[in-house]
Amino acid sequence: MADPSLMEKIVSLCKRRGFVFPASEIYGGFAGVWDYGQLGSILKRNIENLWLNRFVYSRGDMFLLDSSIIMPETVWQASGHLEGFADPMVECMKCKHRFRVDKLEDKTKCPDCGGAFGEEKMFNLLFPVSMGAAAGGATTGYLRGEIAQGMFVNFKNVLDSAHPRLPFGIAQSGKAFRNEIAPRNFLFRVREFDLMEFEYFIREKEWEEQFEYWRKEMHAWISDVGIDASAVHEIDIAPEDRAHYSKRTIDFYFDFPFGRDELYGLAYRTDYDLSRHTEKSGVDLSYLDEETGERFIPHVIEPTFGLGRTVLAVLASAYREDTMSEEMRTYLALAPKIAPVKAMVSPLLKNKPELVVKAREVRAQLQKVHPAIAWDDNGNIGKRYRRQDEIGTPFCITVDFDTLGEKPELKDTVTLRHRDSGEQERLTVPEAASRIRSAIQ
Repeated sequence: MADPSLMEKIVSLCKRRGFVFPASEIYGGFAGVWDYGQLGSILKRNIENLWLNRFVYSRGDMFLLDSSIIMPETVWQASGHLEGFADPMVECMKCKHRFRVDKLEDKTKCPDCGGAFGEEKMFNLLFPVSMGAAAGGATTGYLRGEIAQGMFVNFKNVLDSAHPRLPFGIAQSGKAFRNEIAPRNFLFRVREFDLMEFEYFIREKEWEEQFEYWRKEMHAWISDVGIDASAVHEIDIAPEDRAHYSKRTIDFYFDFPFGRDELYGLAYRTDYDLSRHTEKSGVDLSYLDEETGERFIPHVIEPTFGLGRTVLAVLASAYREDTMSEEMRTYLALAPKIAPVKAMVSPLLKNKPELVVKAREVRAQLQKVHPAIAWDDNGNIGKRYRRQDEIGTPFCITVDFDTLGEKPELKDTVTLRHRDSGEQERLTVPEAASRIRSAIQ
């Protein structure tokens, strides 16, 4: 069920704590574009690195690529995007606002001013780029509307340089751009975004088995990254609603605060892309099985993960309000492996030099486990805990007089506080390091 108030709270927290800022805000903002702040950029990279570790680095059949963002018009002609990558659009004849027809509840009048709509048109989502300095001699390119084509046009290069055997995948993560008619819902529908994706090349007869395998792997990823699995729903897309290249598509929908909508996609693209690029470029993109001598165009399974939508789903899944405490406590129950800060170290009192020196030593020791160990000595200890809770820091570690030996039996121990429960335990520094190490693995 949609909860607009939760969306407002998440957006407010993101701005207040440095996760996400409106792009070019001092100039009034820029619709459909967002900037990741000091914590959001780390959260985003932690998620991306988790994806790379799971789907690329830990496997022996995946090859990483980083293709160009600008691609020539011929690529998009061959892929069918110049013809098929479009949304139905109408413009209000009164206020001139534009809307996607398929997102309008009432298609007879403008939701902003009540005016009448003009004729429905198909609006291509690709961003054209004019390349070249000579007047009238510029070459037309496009900012990539998806990252898949970079993997398809480099298929032969990977074959020639790595000599992989089927099945294998080509993976990449990076920017994509779509000239959305009506960007909305914070990080959900934007004009500049990040995708994490791979094309897994297979024999045609294997497609159903491989499709099911990657469906299960995507569910495992959802749980691993900290998205609420109970809020994820599979939608098998009807033939008339599938992309032009797809023979079967499953969309993974998530219960976002603004309502249920698409999070990820899993598509069986057949041999459409490699066949089209072979035809249009004149370059043979077939695969030779050296054991049998058979040459053929491989088919493709494509799992697609939107990075910005993952960030939003993670934040929505992690947002908590603890009303049982004396004053309401807001915290993010982020999985420790993706939390921007792994632990915070603090002296009980900042005006006691001996506590500060010892706390600095403890922090230095813990940074050998992970560098993202924060320092906070501003305000009282309760306020420090609240600040760290709100950004999702799993552990807060306090150095006090017992650490210094006021109670001999507690010398060189620290207080470790758990974010979610608020419970505290007394540990040696090596024990605290072990707790952090176990949590982030």
